[in-house]
Amino acid sequence: MLETDLWQMTALTFVPALFALILVFVPATAKEALRWVTLLGTAVTLAISLVVFVGYLDVLEGVRSERGVLPWHGKDAHLEARVDYALAGSEVQTGPDGKALPGSLRPQPASDLVARSAWIPRFNIEYFLGIDGISMPLVLLTTLLCFLSMIASWGIEKHVKGYCMLFLLLETGMIGCFLALDFFLFYIFWEVMLLPMYFLIGVWGGPRREYAAIKFFLYTLLGSVFILIALLGFYFTDVRDFVRPEMVKAKAVEIGVRQGLSAGDAEKQWEKFAKDANVHTFDLVTLGKAGRAAMRVLNGETDKVIAEAPSTDKAGMKERLKQPFFTSFFQVAMFLLLFIGFAIKVPVFPFHTWLPDAHVEAPTPISMLLAGVLLKLGGYGILRIAYPICPWAAYTLAWPLALFGVINIVYGAFAAMAQTDFKKLVAYSSVSHMGYVILGIAVWSARPQYWEWGMNGAMFQMIAHGVTSAGMFFLVGVIYDRAHHRDLNNFRGLMEPMPFYGGLSFLIFFAALGLPGLCGFIGEAFVVLAAWTYSPVLAVITAAAVILTAAYVLWTLQRVYLGTNPAYKDFPDMSVREIIIGVPLLVLAVLLGVFPQYFLLSWMQPSVNGLVESLSKLTGGQ
Repeated sequence: MLETDLWQMTALTFVPALFALILVFVPATAKEALRWVTLLGTAVTLAISLVVFVGYLDVLEGVRSERGVLPWHGKDAHLEARVDYALAGSEVQTGPDGKALPGSLRPQPASDLVARSAWIPRFNIEYFLGIDGISMPLVLLTTLLCFLSMIASWGIEKHVKGYCMLFLLLETGMIGCFLALDFFLFYIFWEVMLLPMYFLIGVWGGPRREYAAIKFFLYTLLGSVFILIALLGFYFTDVRDFVRPEMVKAKAVEIGVRQGLSAGDAEKQWEKFAKDANVHTFDLVTLGKAGRAAMRVLNGETDKVIAEAPSTDKAGMKERLKQPFFTSFFQVAMFLLLFIGFAIKVPVFPFHTWLPDAHVEAPTPISMLLAGVLLKLGGYGILRIAYPICPWAAYTLAWPLALFGVINIVYGAFAAMAQTDFKKLVAYSSVSHMGYVILGIAVWSARPQYWEWGMNGAMFQMIAHGVTSAGMFFLVGVIYDRAHHRDLNNFRGLMEPMPFYGGLSFLIFFAALGLPGLCGFIGEAFVVLAAWTYSPVLAVITAAAVILTAAYVLWTLQRVYLGTNPAYKDFPDMSVREIIIGVPLLVLAVLLGVFPQYFLLSWMQPSVNGLVESLSKLTGGQ
């Protein structure tokens, strides 16, 4: 019997793709039907994400089992505790011939939001999904923005069927990345996002759409190549000392069978083949354990690592800890590959140049998703993959990474101030605001309390920026539909004919500015506080950059909304459809700013703090 959470997370991931398949049978001429079916697909996905969210809150409260109540709250709420518990009650899965499938551990039915099933056993590739406080808010943000962006897509008239199908496939790719705990599966979803976004920009974009789409494709593909190299480097590391002994036994039995023994005889003599039973995996949780061991080995704690490992072959483990994975060169090289691959998506200076072009040419709904979700995948990849697997490199390179974050903040703000294209200004503001994410992640302090501020600030900033950036791009699209241009020097006076639009715009832009009481303030404040404990110089520069942000935001509001302009006096205010899109984003911006603990931090912090604690212990942090 399959686990309930396996069904839920699978549905959450693939319902959009299922609706894309349904669209195949809808005539291309039935544009309204295509739009409604697509909107229904995003609505169902949003509803499933809320169901999963309720389940996640139950997990935080504690899951009742035959062992009693498991209190996964606080430091134990992070993913690894649930994965280990699931494996503790698992059994080795066998194939049709009765032979054990190596690495195919099948958890007992549960609702702990960790689920795995064998996918390609020969290479230990699993259909492995899980949710924690790092992925859950990003999943909710994705499903909400996809729903609102589809409403914003109602004005698309060109090739509606193709647009809707690609839109739904893009949603599947984004959600899959946030749920995948198998690196190979993550990479599949990462690549699934590439082609839909390429075509959505290249077919439905502006006058220079082909150039922007190709630039986006090449940059993202380059990042994917770096990530793929790191993926292969990790896979060809023998991690047998960090998995359950049953997996090593299953691999040894497989070797015996390949040498001509029956399954029964191979199982009886499995210890004979155990020395050759190398275990290779894409399991991100297991690779994280190996990564922490690598840092301890590099810190001179090899004997302690051997003593605490679950391996039954302690004698051979000392030799296996001499693999490239446990060397400083490998750790730094793989971390840089991962960081560059994910930094392109963030984007981090100087890998950012694809973003303004993509935003300017993309249709409004796609710009909403590009800024609101896709940029967050870069930060998520750094948190979920780069830091847990290569912590020694992350700690060693903390200062330059923090410096890159500050450069992003300052450079993006100056670049935004220089723009005359409304959409390009918002694009560069995204570069600036995502710099806070990099800075918050990078400030790895000797005291975990301070790094927790930075990490929680980085996560909060990703969610807040997802709300405000999607809102700003939508507001630019609203006025573009009326004025048919984005030249900031040719607007002025929009508040007079469009008071509701003007008021909504002021609040959304103030939220992006970081005004206290709105969502943008919380994450930035946390990051600046953490940066001060790491480097007062970086903190002062970061805090001073808020003045630059205020400058370009206020100057933009003045040029677009204040004063009078007879040319726009007949512009209609926001329609009902536009209000339905804009108001939820404003409500979220206010709620996250006024009640950050209740609406996000209370259920996000346990996982973030758990990650910080597990890594801080490696440097002696208390």
